[in-house]
Amino acid sequence: MFRRTFWFTAGAAAGVWATTKVNRKIRQLTPESLAAQAADKAIETGHKLKDFALDVRDGMVRREAELGGALGLEAPVDHDLPVQRHYAVEAAEPPANTTHRKLPYKTNNRNEDH
Repeated sequence: MFRRTFWFTAGAAAGVWATTKVNRKIRQLTPESLAAQAADKAIETGHKLKDFALDVRDGMVRREAELGGALGLEAPVDHDLPVQRHYAVEAAEPPANTTHRKLPYKTNNRNEDH
């Protein structure tokens, strides 16, 4: 008699445990729950990317300072030396009276994309 009661109780407990486990898993797989999990992962990934970008920026500033010190870019200016000139390449403007050729509307080129 006690054996039957023991196994009945053990079976009932196992059934309750399994039902609870299955219901919990079903609740996790609802569309709302999946969307919330995806949003949480996206936010977490965004924070990680932001931290990475900040680390890269700090490393970049540190390395630029090291290079500037090694190259003497941040050294005090010696007034006996000539001023350093910075040249920029600028495109010359086309003359005002120049007419530009226009491509024909229709060509006989068979290699064109259609």
